[in-house]
Amino acid sequence: MAHCTKGLAVLQVLPDTPERAWQEINIQVALGRALQTTKGFAAPEVEATYHRAHELCRLVGETPQLFSVLDGIIPFHTMQVEFQIARELTEEMLSLAQCVHDPADLRDAHIMLGNVLLFCGDLDAARVHLEQGLALDISQQPRSVSLLGPAHREMFGLSRLASTLWYLGYPDQALQRGQAALTLARELAYPFSLASALIYAAILHCYRREAHLTYEYAEAALVLAREQGFAERVAEATMLRGWALVEEGQGEAGIAQIRQGLAAHHATGAEMSGFYRALLGEACRSVGQIEEGLQVRAQRLAIMHSSRPGSLMAELYRLKGELLLTRSAEHQATAETCFRHALTVACRQPAKSLELRATRSLARLWQQQGKHAEAYELLAPIYGWFTEGFDTADLRDAQALLAALAQRQP
Repeated sequence: MAHCTKGLAVLQVLPDTPERAWQEINIQVALGRALQTTKGFAAPEVEATYHRAHELCRLVGETPQLFSVLDGIIPFHTMQVEFQIARELTEEMLSLAQCVHDPADLRDAHIMLGNVLLFCGDLDAARVHLEQGLALDISQQPRSVSLLGPAHREMFGLSRLASTLWYLGYPDQALQRGQAALTLARELAYPFSLASALIYAAILHCYRREAHLTYEYAEAALVLAREQGFAERVAEATMLRGWALVEEGQGEAGIAQIRQGLAAHHATGAEMSGFYRALLGEACRSVGQIEEGLQVRAQRLAIMHSSRPGSLMAELYRLKGELLLTRSAEHQATAETCFRHALTVACRQPAKSLELRATRSLARLWQQQGKHAEAYELLAPIYGWFTEGFDTADLRDAQALLAALAQRQP
């Protein structure tokens, strides 16, 4: 419990009895949940509320509410790209759950740790914890639809497992988990859960480069989030819809929406916008705004280097290389270095979907340089690793490139 949230003063007024402290902790936790829904997980008000609750827990000794307090603090640090703090707090959360042997708490802790590990880029470990959490039997628990309720956490766990599986190279299994999360959210009909599930579905289809479905889910999320006043979800849906518009040929309109969404996302206090900044950089490349795209990449890479390599690092390096090639053929050497960096990071995580993208980018560069045999030998093994998802754009593109390279073999 030694972690303090940055920039906040030490407690000025303390409750005069432990009982009053516990009462205030309950109030702060309830307020924090409401603020997370309306203001966003990284809002300054959320930081202040959970900081107060956490400090009260520290000062009066471990309390029954500590688990819920940690559960509220962790998303703040994750959205601030403070992955090490988030990881340490989540490991503390798991230790608490293991001590009390509560299946619901254990499931929540495993899912929260899996989510943090996903952002850190520790993908195998993320999958293990997410699957462990979702496998725990909590059938005797009441099926609350609150933000702390087991049904919402199950939806969240399924959605985060879907993203993890996509990174690991299982796009069809990812789609199955994502659809299960969306089905559960629709059954619950709890607005925040449904808006969140729609956002996660849009993100998954964005990973799969399915612009029409990304637009469909982002639009549905945007309508619901606006009706309910979910500021963070409005921003995310706007950016995802913008990316889909760019992919469908409406470049200027789409980029304007991504920028609008980024500004709104930043206004919630979130620094965890790397995925969306990657979308902006990709959109800039699509419409020929290369310098802005490179600037976006440089800013995001600087933030990630200041913390630790996350799940996006490989894609950021790859897209930097693609932008440099679009700017000028004179940058081929630097672009190749970027692609090799992307490969190194993706292999380490191991993010097979990003490894495929980076390998394809490098193989295409070698193809342009006339190194057809080398390019084929580079791309064939990673393509051959995949056992599913052959209808996705990434694998179709890789297969087409392999076929073109095979024709040029001696």
